[in-house]
Amino acid sequence: MTKPELTLYLAAPRGFCAGVVRAIKIVEMALEKWGPPVYVRHEIVHNKFVVDGLRDKGAVFVERLADCPDDRPVIFSAHGVPKAVPAAAAKRDMIYVDATCPLVSKVHIEAERHSQNGLQMVMIGHEGHPETVGTMGQLPDGEVLLVETAEDVATLDVRDPERLAYITQTTLSIDDTAGIVAALKARFPSIIGPHKEDICYATTNRQHAVKQMAPDCDALLVIGAPNSSNSQRLVEVGAAAGCPYSQLVQRAHDIDWRALDGIKSVGLTAGASAPEVLIDEVIAAFRDRYDVKVEMVETAQENVEFKVPRALREPA
Repeated sequence: MTKPELTLYLAAPRGFCAGVVRAIKIVEMALEKWGPPVYVRHEIVHNKFVVDGLRDKGAVFVERLADCPDDRPVIFSAHGVPKAVPAAAAKRDMIYVDATCPLVSKVHIEAERHSQNGLQMVMIGHEGHPETVGTMGQLPDGEVLLVETAEDVATLDVRDPERLAYITQTTLSIDDTAGIVAALKARFPSIIGPHKEDICYATTNRQHAVKQMAPDCDALLVIGAPNSSNSQRLVEVGAAAGCPYSQLVQRAHDIDWRALDGIKSVGLTAGASAPEVLIDEVIAAFRDRYDVKVEMVETAQENVEFKVPRALREPA
């Protein structure tokens, strides 16, 4: 039987960003240097396939430092941790390696600098997300106020409206964040923003690619984990840009083929913690069912690379 024709628009950039590549490499190098088990506080990145692969090599994933023994190395995830966590590890004389993405660390440094200058911080982010928890945990309680929506700005109770600065989670929707920033500036005209946008290059690039292809797609599939903020934002961006069916899938077996019945074009992208092998798996699943023509939608080229910590580059 003849397969129906389908155009598959493949976003570029997509998938792994430099911070994710670095974080995974840190776990792999730690396993090589110290042998298993190596403990990782929280999922190193938000992707089950990646985490399961590292677990098979000897990584042990825990949610609390208290669940780690004193005599084994521990790695802090790419999302960052509150200051109290490395302090507690140092107090226990643990070997620890910080895999926080350098672009998240930049936000941490920014928050500390503003605080030292006497400013109270407003953080735009998602409550409970590990990156938000880690960033707010860089300063004492009460020094960072969280807003999730433009509506939240109206109820902010600040210490001094003339002494404020704002920072953002690195994986937010560019458009949604712009609306919150506008609300902050309208209510607090003196508020200071970051020198350079806190939303990271990878989040920005992936959202731009989705915006460009979404109007031409009958459906958009984003490969990523449900707890991946940047992946969830890609789904929302696709829907807002005009794609009638925008969905998150973790693997090819998650695709709802009945929902795609009769379609002629599909956009395909992946969150920053999803490996290329999962994209290849989804493309193969489409080729099984359709006569596929792949068209690349490239909106940027990425050549960013982050070094791993010196502790891992030195011999044991």
